[in-house]
Amino acid sequence: MKPNYRRCISCRKTRLKQEFWRIVRVFPSGQVQLDEGMGRSAYICPQQNCLLAAQKKNRLGRALRASVPEALYHTLWQRLQ
Repeated sequence: MKPNYRRCISCRKTRLKQEFWRIVRVFPSGQVQLDEGMGRSAYICPQQNCLLAAQKKNRLGRALRASVPEALYHTLWQRLQ
């Protein structure tokens, strides 16, 4: 079976799916959450510069076509440390 590759929404690097954090806009509720659920997904590297750029330029919100709550960014920053 082929490995699954994904692209970071911030730095645009392609890597294996397991190396990224997955953020999901759950269908049909439209709620944005981490790692679980079915719906539209975006992937981001677990690095400070990628997370900072994604938050500053609203890249997660644009990729998911939904507003991303500040609590989610706070959780990602905590995971980083």
